Amino acid sequence: MPAAAPAAAEPLSAEEFAALMAPLGPFGRAPRLAAGVSGGPDSLALALLAADWARARGGSLLALVADHGLRTGSAQEAEATLRQLATRSIPTRLLRLGLAPGPGLQERARDARLAALLAACAEAGTPWLLLGHHQADQAETLLFRALRGSGPSGLAAIPAIRMTDTALILRPLLPIPPARLAATVAADLTPIQDPSNADPRFARARLRALLDPAATEALAEAAHAFALRRARQEAALAARLAASTTLRPAGFAEIDPTALGTDALADALLARLVQAIGGARHAPPAAAIAALRRRGEGTLAGAWLRLRRGGWLLFREPAALAAPVEARPGAIWDGRFRLAAPGAPGHMLGALGPVEAARLRRLAPAWPAALLAGLPAIRHNGMLVAVPALDYPDPDRCMSVGVVFAPVGSLAVGMVNSAGGTVLSHRGHSRPGFASLS
Repeated sequence: MPAAAPAAAEPLSAEEFAALMAPLGPFGRAPRLAAGVSGGPDSLALALLAADWARARGGSLLALVADHGLRTGSAQEAEATLRQLATRSIPTRLLRLGLAPGPGLQERARDARLAALLAACAEAGTPWLLLGHHQADQAETLLFRALRGSGPSGLAAIPAIRMTDTALILRPLLPIPPARLAATVAADLTPIQDPSNADPRFARARLRALLDPAATEALAEAAHAFALRRARQEAALAARLAASTTLRPAGFAEIDPTALGTDALADALLARLVQAIGGARHAPPAAAIAALRRRGEGTLAGAWLRLRRGGWLLFREPAALAAPVEARPGAIWDGRFRLAAPGAPGHMLGALGPVEAARLRRLAPAWPAALLAGLPAIRHNGMLVAVPALDYPDPDRCMSVGVVFAPVGSLAVGMVNSAGGTVLSHRGHSRPGFASLS
C-alpha cells in the first residue's frame, strides 16, 4: 500500500507572527522596522508578515534588498523582488554590494550584506532589523558548528536577538519550518531560488541535503537548549563585567583583578575584553587567556595588559594598530571604532601616533603614552583635524567628527553599558575616569 502523501504545510498566520514578535519587544508605538529581503520564500514571508504587523500598530516596514552582483542575473532578480514588494505597498530600498569573486565567498557575502543592511538602518532611522532565518537554518548552523568543534556557546547557533550599535537584529522565524514560510507566500508572490543554496561545493548546502524535517526539528530543539545555557552564561558575564570592569569610550578598560576573580568565568570575561580591545573577530585560546591572567601583564591578540596602581589597564597594542581608512560614513577602523559622522573628502581615520600623542600629552597626563598613541584621530591631507577622545581641538569640532567605540563581535552593547562604559563620540559628555588612572 503506498505511503500517504505528507500533509500540506499551513501558512503562518498574523496571530502566530504576533506571538513570535512579542518576546522580542517592547516596540512602543508606531514601530519602524527594516527587514533584509533576498527574494527567497523565507524573507518574502518575513516581509509580508512584518509589514502587516507593523501597519496594525501604526508603524512601517522598510524592505532592504541587497544585490551582491556575483551571479549573472542577480540585478534582475533584485529588481523583480522590489516590484513584487511594491505590489503589496511595502517600501523598499536596493543595496548594491559589488563583491569580488574569491576565497570565502559565502562568508564575505554574508558579512557585506549585514554591514549594508545595518548602514541602511542607520540612515533610515529604523532601530530594528528583521532577518528571515528559520528552523532549518538553525539546525544547519548547529550541525555545521558541531562538525567544526564549537563549544556550548557556538552550539547555541543563531540568536533570536543580537544587539549592535546601529540596530537590534531580530529573527522571529527561528522556530518555524521553511515549508510553512513557503506556504505563506505561495498564493501571492513568486520567490526567487538562489542556486548557491543547493551548490554541493558549499558545506552548508551539503548539510542541508542530508537533513529531513524530523532531524531538522530535533537539531533546532538542541540549539534552543544550548541557547538557554548561553543566555545564563551571558547574564553571569554581564554581572561580573559590571562588578570588575570599566570600559572607556576611548577604547580601553580598567579592571579590578580581585573583582574579576580567578575562575572560569573570569577567563571567559577576560577573553571577551581582550577581543574587544584588540579588535579581533575571535577570542584568543583559553590557555593563553589563563596564562595572561596569572601573569597580570603582557600582550595578547593585539591587546596590552598592564599593572597600574593595584589594578589592570587593558588597551590596544600600538604595534598591532591598523592602517588609516577613509573617513566615510560608517567607516570601521581597527575593528573597534566606527565613524558616526558624515565624513568629508580627503579625511582619514587612523591612530593618533606617538609624535602627536607627545604633543597632546597635557590633555590626558594620566594616560600612558602608548595608550594615547593608539587613540582614533581624524586627519585631512596629513594634518591633524580632531582627536575625539581628547576633545581636541574643541568639543564642538569633535562632535562633528564623532567616533564611536564599537568593537566587532565581542561585547554586546548592553554589556558595554553595564560595565560603566558609554558608546559616545567623544569624552566631553562624561569625562571618563581621568582620576581613576592617576
